[in-house]
Amino acid sequence: MRLGVLDVGSNTVHLLVVDAHPGARPLPAYSHKAELRLAELLDEDGAISDAGVERLVATVLEALQVAEDKGVESVLPFATSAVREATNGEDVLRRVDLETGVELQVLSGEDEARLTFLAARRWLGWSAGRLLVLDIGGGSLEVAYGLDEDPDVAVSLPLGAGRLTTHGLPGDPPDPEDVRAVRRQVRAEIAKVVSEFRRYGTPDQIVGTSKTFKQLARIAGAARSGEGLYVQRELSRKKLEEWVPRLAGMPVEERAELPGVSEGRARQLLAGALVAEAAMDLLGVETLEICPWALREGVILRRLDHLPTPTAQ
Repeated sequence: MRLGVLDVGSNTVHLLVVDAHPGARPLPAYSHKAELRLAELLDEDGAISDAGVERLVATVLEALQVAEDKGVESVLPFATSAVREATNGEDVLRRVDLETGVELQVLSGEDEARLTFLAARRWLGWSAGRLLVLDIGGGSLEVAYGLDEDPDVAVSLPLGAGRLTTHGLPGDPPDPEDVRAVRRQVRAEIAKVVSEFRRYGTPDQIVGTSKTFKQLARIAGAARSGEGLYVQRELSRKKLEEWVPRLAGMPVEERAELPGVSEGRARQLLAGALVAEAAMDLLGVETLEICPWALREGVILRRLDHLPTPTAQ
């Protein structure tokens, strides 16, 4: 069957179309993205502005038209931290439902971590052993650890690259004092949960998912995306530590010229690097592997797990 996953995230609204059936690897057929940046469309009270809601409704309608054009049988719509934490989140959900017919499922931060972990586990297989997964989104950082398909521990922290950039790094390039303040904030938040992971022992494999980790790995020398999904890409803490001060001194325009960095994500790259560096340092990670699958694939896999397996006639 052809499925569409509609991901209303803090940075983008992303429709991923895949061909899939139970027991098989989902094959991507089409990808449609719109840079909405909901995390940056909040007013002083933490509500998504009227203009932001209107843009969201229009973007969802556009994604539904694309899904129809591509022959999608079923759309799996969900929203993450931007809608989850907006003070008018319930009103936003009702309006989207009323004007588009789409009932967005709001995932909790723990849901995000668990579904992302599931995707990484399926991608890497059981041979990965005890697995630690890090994911940096626009609104939050997810960390999960476990031996099975459901992690033993999964946490979500309000350390997304978009959130930190909007509230802590307004300058271009940012003021050094602001960079230090964000660095302190990030490390203090991550330090609170380190013990939850350390008690499970040293992981056998560590992976990073999400656009932020992919871009950081690329500027640190990893293979470009055009070389395919199955090329192993890694990010070392040593190289990341070398890049953080360089990114801090660059204006957004200069960051956007780095290999693999999109113009829309360039502004958030420093905040993402600060989070990645802190997480790797405090969790004792020297090098991590970049996993192509993340939350959207986890949502698809969970849906497929609940479909009946076809039987031979």
